[in-house]
Amino acid sequence: MLNGMFKRKGDVYIERRTAEKDYAVRQEHSNRASATASTQEKAIEKARKLFPDVRPDVERVRHTNKGKPDQWRKA
Repeated sequence: MLNGMFKRKGDVYIERRTAEKDYAVRQEHSNRASATASTQEKAIEKARKLFPDVRPDVERVRHTNKGKPDQWRKA
């Protein structure tokens, strides 16, 4: 993977993929994932390397006192 390989087109999202049991790094309006990882933490690391100028939005995957699933937080 090349650092900064992709230019900023919009927002970047880290999404859980239930069927594949992994996490996808996805650009806004993209049809395919830019990268995948086995954990949310690894996906965030990949997103930061691919899109160094963008702070990714991360899908909440568990209930916390600050949010619930299907909401987003900044990484």
